[in-house]
Amino acid sequence: MAEGKTESPGPKKRGPYISSVTSRSVNLMIRGVVLFFIGVFLALVLNLLQIQRNVTLFPPDVIASIFSSAWWVPPCCGTASAVIGLLYPCIDRHLGEPHKFKREWSSVMRCVAVFVGINHASAKVDFDNNIQLSLTLAALSIGLWWTFDRSRSGFGLGVGIAFLATLVTQLLVYNGVYQYTSPDFLYVRSWLPCIFFAGGITMGNIGRQLAMAEQP
Repeated sequence: MAEGKTESPGPKKRGPYISSVTSRSVNLMIRGVVLFFIGVFLALVLNLLQIQRNVTLFPPDVIASIFSSAWWVPPCCGTASAVIGLLYPCIDRHLGEPHKFKREWSSVMRCVAVFVGINHASAKVDFDNNIQLSLTLAALSIGLWWTFDRSRSGFGLGVGIAFLATLVTQLLVYNGVYQYTSPDFLYVRSWLPCIFFAGGITMGNIGRQLAMAEQP
């Protein structure tokens, strides 16, 4: 009697742009590099907007680029973006809850657009006081999570990222690296955690999309 043939599982498919990469370590490195450069680009654009509106002020001796930004800001933001973008899918796998809500690049691009819009509002829209602006941006940030994420892990990581990033920013401002105009939350603006929360959700969505296995 002929033995039944067992089919060996084929190679696991990778993200949409790096599906030909079979090594897990190389796949991880490529995703990290992509996330790093996305973070650098967004940092240059958004930080330039904040400086033009005099929301953040850097001492003249640390301004060292044609984008009128401190040289260390884009690399730091790029590194944070890579860590966040790799952490989100890792946590999803650890919890055994793969994120499948709106898993397409068009949704990710809309999420990025909303994030840029929230940053633009923080620098452009004039409110009577910072509290009103903070509440508005908080509502927009939670709306971004609800529209493009809706996962408990995403919300928890976003809150954690907002807390840690705000703490680091407070320390930088306290040590005179740069400053915020009209601070109302110790040394920074009260709406800053909302920006960090929205940024964490955005980079997490990009990281999840890069890591998502292609459907057969």
